[in-house]
Formats: sequence, C-alpha cells, structure tokens
Amino acid sequence: MTPDMIVDYASVFALLALGIAFLLTVYRAVVGPTLPDRIIALDMLVGIVIGFIAVIALRSGYTLYIDIAISLGLVGFLATVAFARFILARGKVGDGEAHDFRGIRAEPVTQPELEKPPRQAKAPKPAKPRASRRKEAK
Repeated sequence: MTPDMIVDYASVFALLALGIAFLLTVYRAVVGPTLPDRIIALDMLVGIVIGFIAVIALRSGYTLYIDIAISLGLVGFLATVAFARFILARGKVGDGEAHDFRGIRAEPVTQPELEKPPRQAKAPKPAKPRASRRKEAK
C-alpha cells in the first residue's frame, strides 16, 4: 500500500463520517426542542463544514481552502457568541411577559415567591365624641 492510497482511503472514510455527522446535526437543528439545542447544532455544522473543507483541501492539494476554513471558523465562533448573548438578553426583554411562537402575548409569567400580597395599613378606629364618653362613664 502506497502513501497516496492511504490518504485516499482516509479521505473517503473522513468524508463518509462527516456526511453522517452532517445529517445527524441537521436533524438536531431542525427538531431540537429548545433554542440552545438549535444553536449548538448550528455551531456543530460550522465545525463539520470546516472538516469537509479540510478534507477537500487534502485531496485536491489546493491550500487556499485552508484559509477559507480558518475564516469560517472565526465567523462561526462570532456567530455562536452572538447567539449566546441573544439567549441571555432574551429573558430580560418583556419583563414577565410570555409570547408564543407567533409573537402573540400569552399569560404573564409569574414567580410564586414574588407574589406576596401587599400589606394593607389598618385604618384607625374612629374616635368617639366627648359627649358620648361622659355618658358612658356615669
């Protein structure tokens, strides 16, 4: 077996593994039950595409692909940071309002420990007139 054959077999195996990983990650991005799951899947897709670009660069011998993969890695990292900041800020927008997926306002979100009824000041008892006090004392 020559080194060229080893590289060819390894690149075919890598492309096959990356293809399976790509399909599974696309499934998670589409079905993912929560927004963070989808964001992690998108970040993973960036990594898989970088792997595809690296394998194609090895097979073709064209080194410009490596520069493209590095640039994609930087952009993917910035996109992941931006999505993470979006998730953190999303809880602050609306202050207790919940919206369904169509943007329609749903019932307000409440926290039970913060829902204590406000204290009501007791009204002072009305003072009795002086004339009536004298009659009661006698």
